[in-house]
Amino acid sequence: MVSYKMNRQPIFSGKRPAFSKMVLVMLSLLMICALSAQDRPTTPQQAKKTRIDLLHADEAQADQKARPDVQLLIGSVKLLHGGMYMFCDTAFIFEKSNSVEAFGNVHMEQGDTLFIYGDHLYYDGMTQIAMLRNHVRMINRGTELTTDSLNYDRLLDLGYYFDGGQLTDEENVLTSEWGEYSPSTKLAVFNHTVRLVNPRFTLTSDTLKYSTLTKVATILGPSDIVSDENHIYSERGIYNTVTEQAELLDRSILTNQGKRLTGDSLFYDRKQGFGEAFRHVVMNDTVNRNMLTGNYCFYNEVTGHAVATDRAVAIDYSQGDSLYMHGDTLRLLTYHINTDSVYREMRVYHHVRAYRSDVQAVCDSLVYNSKDSCMTMYKDPIIWHGSQQLLGEEVKVYTNDSTITWAHIINQALVVEEKDTVHYNQVSGKEMKAYFEQGEMRRVDVNGNVIVVFYPIEEKDSTFIGLNHAEGGFLRMTLKNRRMDQGAFIGKAGGTLYPMSQIPPDQYRLPTFAWFPSIRPRDKEDIFNWRGKPAGQELKKSDRQPQASPRDMHIKRQNKKK
Repeated sequence: MVSYKMNRQPIFSGKRPAFSKMVLVMLSLLMICALSAQDRPTTPQQAKKTRIDLLHADEAQADQKARPDVQLLIGSVKLLHGGMYMFCDTAFIFEKSNSVEAFGNVHMEQGDTLFIYGDHLYYDGMTQIAMLRNHVRMINRGTELTTDSLNYDRLLDLGYYFDGGQLTDEENVLTSEWGEYSPSTKLAVFNHTVRLVNPRFTLTSDTLKYSTLTKVATILGPSDIVSDENHIYSERGIYNTVTEQAELLDRSILTNQGKRLTGDSLFYDRKQGFGEAFRHVVMNDTVNRNMLTGNYCFYNEVTGHAVATDRAVAIDYSQGDSLYMHGDTLRLLTYHINTDSVYREMRVYHHVRAYRSDVQAVCDSLVYNSKDSCMTMYKDPIIWHGSQQLLGEEVKVYTNDSTITWAHIINQALVVEEKDTVHYNQVSGKEMKAYFEQGEMRRVDVNGNVIVVFYPIEEKDSTFIGLNHAEGGFLRMTLKNRRMDQGAFIGKAGGTLYPMSQIPPDQYRLPTFAWFPSIRPRDKEDIFNWRGKPAGQELKKSDRQPQASPRDMHIKRQNKKK
């Protein structure tokens, strides 16, 4: 309590000083004016010009000589200024400055919506600023602000604290070092070590705006929203704490079970469990070591489904060399999620192009199934491996830990290996099975109407010996250093070896020969540049099913015997 030099003799004691009658008259006039002022409507502008009215005090004291403008009020003090009632145990009224200093059980009340409590109050009637200290509470309907130091500007209808405080409403509890709250707009602003606690999540930030009316938090600085299911990082955006929907900007990040979704802007619905990201989107799966990129991505964390479009790319970086795959649309489907039988299916369509330094591919569409680790390519698929080109009506590629183990080319299968711009090793058949070791093609089995054009090479100088043209039912060939090395027919076969100088012109190329170097992706950026087969060179799908190879037929016979 501020100390003033005052005459402690009660003003209304039995023995009055000479001027006591005049004092009584003046106090009576003050009381009449105070009571009449209650009946006059006042605006904030009018209230600024009016004095603070005393409505009640058990006792009043004054020192007319030392401080004639100061009154000490004791016991059940009640004051009024511009529609704001003030209550306390003890108060000083300063008439010249039109201000009040109040102590003990301080209580401010405006209408039936705003209540402020504290231990100590200084109120300036000219600026209409109230400064409350110690155990301060501001209550506005369902919102309560608690702090030890609160300044409240009545003209702006704005309360602010600067030494730590807490705001609580029906949904959330917010704490910060500095904050402000407006009862009329229901808006609050928080700075420094901001923490919003909700039963379902916790939001921490450096700067946050919050509406107690809509329960919407506006993120204005680096912020984290953490729940049991996921984690959101954003530096700008809004988060509705009731609907749990977020609209986030500035490269916001959503992390869920090892998956990290990032975009220039991001929409997330926590209740429905899905997120959408726009422009420069990256969805990174750190568990399976792959990612989706594009300008639009949708991900549902409940079903495990995802879609990426607009320069969409699937990247597998589980091996030392990353594989980049582009299509108009990339779709990820998850089956039996959250069970031991979970598996995923990646669908890419259309205009699919893939690049890795050792293998490239194009097709119209493809499907990868994690259940059997098989990638199936549809409609004019072509695969390039070193100097070899493989194509057919349909291609199935099987992997183990993202490493190719074998590939199956079904119907109208063709392998072409470029020796130079004139000479090509060629093998065609109904179907082919290519087997890989450590990512390198080592063996190829060709089944059904097999035709071979092959150039044997002198071991000493690597010159061509001639052209070997052969036909048969089943061919097994081996490769070395990504080139055809040896081949042998199983079963009935026939062929001719032409010396290099005696090769008939019609023997250089198989009837189904096709070579598409212009279509081949050159690098990871070239996957966005679609180049299809020239008109008229597309494969027409046949109805023939691939025949079983002699080896498969032998295994089938053995199984029947068992």
